[in-house]
Amino acid sequence: MRPETLDAIRAGGVEKGDVLAVARLAAIGGAKRTADTIPLCHPLPLDSVTVELELDAELPGIRIGVEASVEARTGVEMEALCGVSAGLLAVYDMCKGMDRGMQISDIVLVTKQGGRSGAWHRREKSPDKRPDAAG
Repeated sequence: MRPETLDAIRAGGVEKGDVLAVARLAAIGGAKRTADTIPLCHPLPLDSVTVELELDAELPGIRIGVEASVEARTGVEMEALCGVSAGLLAVYDMCKGMDRGMQISDIVLVTKQGGRSGAWHRREKSPDKRPDAAG
């Protein structure tokens, strides 16, 4: 996004409202509705969804991290990834009137625990300036 767009988000000057609050709600909703979005994902009764939002002037842009958890015999990486995607799409929707050139990129899984395949951790540290997800 353009630096002016990030400045407007930081200052609360986006016409549609509080971008960060809407992004947080969208990320939580995206995680909770994963089974409605991704074919063959089964619905999970999530215990928690935690969303972290970071304004990054070097990008410039917003990084979103989502951590989802459930007491079940499955991983929740798809829920975390859908949460990140929904949060970033909400930012785009809120700011598209002032910056249609925004780009969503580099959504990566950082760590996963549980499920049939067990634990998985990204070997290299998630590069700075990347949104991420943990399930």
